[in-house]
Amino acid sequence: MKIAILPGDGIGPEISTATRHVIEAADRKHGLGVDFTRIDIGFAALERSGSTFPDSAFDEAREAEALILGPVSHLDYPAREKGGLNPSGELRKRLDLYANIRPAATRPDLPSRTGAQFDLVIYRENTEGFYADRCMHTGPGELQVTADVTLAMRRITRHASMRIAEAAFRGAMARRKKVTAVHKQNVLKITDGLFLACCRDVAARYPEVEYDELIIDAACAHLVRRPDAFDVIVTTNMFGDILSDLASELSGSLGLAASVNAGEGVAMAQAQHGSAPDIAGQGTANPASLIGSTGMLLEWLGGQQQRPELAKAGADILAALDRTLQTPATRTRDLGGSLGTDDFAAAVADQLSAA
Repeated sequence: MKIAILPGDGIGPEISTATRHVIEAADRKHGLGVDFTRIDIGFAALERSGSTFPDSAFDEAREAEALILGPVSHLDYPAREKGGLNPSGELRKRLDLYANIRPAATRPDLPSRTGAQFDLVIYRENTEGFYADRCMHTGPGELQVTADVTLAMRRITRHASMRIAEAAFRGAMARRKKVTAVHKQNVLKITDGLFLACCRDVAARYPEVEYDELIIDAACAHLVRRPDAFDVIVTTNMFGDILSDLASELSGSLGLAASVNAGEGVAMAQAQHGSAPDIAGQGTANPASLIGSTGMLLEWLGGQQQRPELAKAGADILAALDRTLQTPATRTRDLGGSLGTDDFAAAVADQLSAA
């Protein structure tokens, strides 16, 4: 099984290495036969090749069965014409990773921001919407008409809306069978009107799933007030990006927020948080988000490829992560513990091996 690791920028190389140690423990336990490939992207690639995401990096990445992407500092990259491509956006677009699946769940031993216990997952459409690098076939979706006038375009298609809705309803069938579509159709009447029409079409094929709709501002208010009322949320790209960060922070910490970007037969693990260059190289970064994302990735691959050992390895990683976080002595400093990046990964690997 070939896994490509793209370490990224800032703390990316540190948490990627820590995550690899956990995968190696899962490999020893389950006999996965993992073959790792490292692919430099970001500033490391820019210095060597003149691009933060050279074509050679993509060619290597698409040969792998699974990808693990570390955080990138794309806001600090040079302009696109000077080699500053966002590897995350490029991979999502070129590999058609249309579903960004982001769970947010409280843990009994870690306090939530609301005091409520909840377990939800957000299915975010990942290939279009307001994102300028994914809106047009050629060129960005933002225009500067004059020095004082700028425009941004939002693309919503039936194809993309139908498949993210389908993914969300399939996901709900394995959970508590409830889907909430989040939108702004009262203002974005045409684009969110199409998105909602697609959600309703898919909902009609899943009569056993409870379905409702919420305007984005109301959804934010409900998420803060009663997060336990949600099971699966499905929404467009920009709304999903914002809602998932809110939900993860409410559950305890963005540093624990896992996610997977899934397409047809290919997927990529990616931490929700950024590259945190201010603490890079100090060995203090919390790798839990990327470790959890990798657990999700292996579970997803196991289901897609009908390989139970992969699914079990992913589930074991997630369970070992939960057990490690139960005890303050085996937490990182941002969660009240004292462990550094590598020691935390070693603790997760020990939990995995011992179970």
